[in-house]
Amino acid sequence: MLSCILNSERAIDVNIRIIRVFTKIRETQINNLNIILDIEEIKKKLYNQSKNIELVFEYLDELNKKADNPNPRKEIGYKKK
Repeated sequence: MLSCILNSERAIDVNIRIIRVFTKIRETQINNLNIILDIEEIKKKLYNQSKNIELVFEYLDELNKKADNPNPRKEIGYKKK
């Protein structure tokens, strides 16, 4: 605050540096917020993909069970006597 009131070259220099630092801090926070939002979006996509993968494995397990216990099929076509 004092650097805004004083009129010396050094006070003006310090004031400019302070403003630049706060500007950099604000930019960093905005960048971090964007990164956090991107990470959350990726987490949602991965969560949905893991559900889909679990569903695929469940279907594969069902197919394996059916392959282990095949029902005998009825023959089709003409029967020879």
